[in-house]
Amino acid sequence: MTGLVGKAVLVTGAARGTGRVHCQRFADEGADVIALDGPAVVDELGDTAREVESRGRRCAAGLADVSDLKAVTAAVDAGVAALGRLDVIVANAGIHIAGAPSWKLDPRDWQRTLDVNLTGVWHTVRAGAPHMGERGGSIVIISSTNGLRGTPNTAHYTASKHAVVGLSRTLANELGPRSIRVNTVHPGPVATPTVLNERTFRRLRPDLDNPTAADAAEVLQARNLLPVPWVEPVDVANAVVFLASDQARYITGTQLVIDAGLTRKTT
Repeated sequence: MTGLVGKAVLVTGAARGTGRVHCQRFADEGADVIALDGPAVVDELGDTAREVESRGRRCAAGLADVSDLKAVTAAVDAGVAALGRLDVIVANAGIHIAGAPSWKLDPRDWQRTLDVNLTGVWHTVRAGAPHMGERGGSIVIISSTNGLRGTPNTAHYTASKHAVVGLSRTLANELGPRSIRVNTVHPGPVATPTVLNERTFRRLRPDLDNPTAADAAEVLQARNLLPVPWVEPVDVANAVVFLASDQARYITGTQLVIDAGLTRKTT
């Protein structure tokens, strides 16, 4: 048993992609969900809430850009007031803006990436941790394989994903005495629109005029130890649920990699 029945879980970036699957998986395990995402995806956030409720659990949906501390704090406070507790934080919200060589990056893209991927995680924990009481709890921060290695033309993204590892390790030290565990999850490519889009296909297969997902899959699979091009959102969500559960009760300050062997093969 995961021990998540009746607990409340905060998930940022909850409107779509892996964030929605996190919410679904926690609801499957009997948890209620505070689902946060930005105002631009309000309709999709409503769909996430309905997915949680269709599983017999409560969902408190809130609108907040994680780069805005005041908005995040207000949304988290409202969600906790609605559900009555907070046991798990999943800092999932993130962006991946197209890159360039480090010395050619647009400073606005650099700043926006750090604002969301790093400062947004800190805002989420700052808003949520005070609500986690004597029962303790778990914080799971979504990093990336780019949080463990460097890749060309991704300085903004890679720096942000490395930085949250340092933040996680510090939080694990600070929150351990309160029985709050803190870990990071590091997915490789995931089968979401962030990867499955024409721009990515063209980047991976510049030799083709109109590359498809199948063409891109050939390149991605060659990078992995296992014979798959990407992982599914549920594979990441399963890892997050594990780290949040009683089954991981003594795991803190660690990095869990979900990448079909990408990192091991390429480093």
